[in-house]
Amino acid sequence: MRYDNSKKLAGKHYAHDMKQNDDELSQGLSLTHEQVSDNYMEGTIDGVIEKENGKSVPLKDL
Repeated sequence: MRYDNSKKLAGKHYAHDMKQNDDELSQGLSLTHEQVSDNYMEGTIDGVIEKENGKSVPLKDL
């Protein structure tokens, strides 16, 4: 991405219609949003669940 184009990134937020755009910025935000969503839904590799009281419980102990 060129320097003058990188200034356009500041303040940008993901919107669902960005998947159809052809520009590099929209495609990058769309891809990043998808990766974050996937990681959030899958959880962590250590398989720890955090309870409301702040204590972490490994999945094997449930």
